[in-house]
Amino acid sequence: MKIAVIPIDNRPICYDLIQDVLSIDKNIQLFMPELKDLGGLTTKSNIDRLFAFIENLDKVDYLIISLDTIAYGGLVTSRRCNDKFSEIKERIEKLKELASSRAKKILAFSSIMRISNNNINEEEKEYWAQWGKRIFDWSYYLHKTEVEKTYNCVHNIIPSEILNDYLETRKRNFEINKIYLKWAKEGFFDTLILSKDDCAEFGLNVKEALELEEIIKKENIKNAKIKTGADEIPLSLISRALSYNHEIKIKPIFLCEKSINKISKYEDISIKNCALAQIELAGLKLDIENPDLNMIINNFEFEQGDLVLGDKINETTKKIAFPNSSYFIADVNNANGADSGLINQLLKQNLSDFYGYCGYNTSANTIGCAIFCAIVKHLAIKNNSYNNDAFKKFQLIRLADDWAYQAISRKFVRESNPNFKQALFEKESELNNNALKLCEFLDFYPNKMTYSLPWNRSFEIRIKID
Repeated sequence: MKIAVIPIDNRPICYDLIQDVLSIDKNIQLFMPELKDLGGLTTKSNIDRLFAFIENLDKVDYLIISLDTIAYGGLVTSRRCNDKFSEIKERIEKLKELASSRAKKILAFSSIMRISNNNINEEEKEYWAQWGKRIFDWSYYLHKTEVEKTYNCVHNIIPSEILNDYLETRKRNFEINKIYLKWAKEGFFDTLILSKDDCAEFGLNVKEALELEEIIKKENIKNAKIKTGADEIPLSLISRALSYNHEIKIKPIFLCEKSINKISKYEDISIKNCALAQIELAGLKLDIENPDLNMIINNFEFEQGDLVLGDKINETTKKIAFPNSSYFIADVNNANGADSGLINQLLKQNLSDFYGYCGYNTSANTIGCAIFCAIVKHLAIKNNSYNNDAFKKFQLIRLADDWAYQAISRKFVRESNPNFKQALFEKESELNNNALKLCEFLDFYPNKMTYSLPWNRSFEIRIKID
């Protein structure tokens, strides 16, 4: 099978992870642009080089496209760049022309521009440092009063030039998403996902999602969907492509059954609906009686913890009943990292039925990523093309990232701003000691592991294994 992917940007979770997971199946040929041609935190993708990549593709079975990468230069740049609507429209029309003959099926996603609930302008325009929380609140309550039809008591103090710029950027991206829906109806996309990134219950982004949903229903566009999430969507689209010709049955097992209707941080749907949406997007079939894969969802009992904010961190203490058949774990007890109580129990299990672990960032990120790895391993074993060392390598990276770094070492690194790199160097011994526990669990001993911060912040770490 030949798969080509244009990732969101150059983060390890968006680039390295795809390579590492698909290498688990020896029969999959993967084509991606060079890492240097993809955007970063402060840099845009080299769009001309990406066009050349598409143009030079021999016909592949599936082309997975993060549309923001072409339209704006990346997910972060989609919120920051001042390119005019006409420039972006010309760019995506060229994409359509080039890509139409390069793949049997095209699966793509575009983000509905998020509204972050803070004054951190790391991924937003400069004025977010002063006005971000105000913009979020204004957007939230404006939409809330519309929905609930109550008296509008919103008092706006945001300077008009800032608010107008923000609204113009939103409108531009919204109109581009409507073009994608038109293309989906025409059949250009096999599957189109418009994703809600970092959502609350109300806001202009939620309002846009409802309007786009209305277009989908009114125009009867069967191959377009609105989904909560972002980074995991390309992974879920690859999962969907892989499962087209296979019936893969899955059983979700929530460790806290009574709390499945609670809503995760950074999302607007329950953890149950989040899991069901990820299963559906990946093209899997629910089967409680005779599943091919058991998905253990380590969900929170009362409120999801957050290893970044640190105001509440959950840790499992009760004994977990691991299945006696193929299982994998989506660890969402905390956002932004692993539940150490679960990891301590996992490391005592044998590997025979283990199909993967993920505890990355949001619940949707985690569940989509965990499903992706489990599907690839399942199909590779089924097709006699399984690479066991590649699976162990990926799981070592995932566990070292989500547990050894995010849950244990990251707090020190994060609080060492602006000396992140020095702080990471100081934590290297601790990371290696915890990685050794993971190596013993996986029975996989690399010569060397190296750690770096590709975006010069504590959020994402690149772990390289020799």
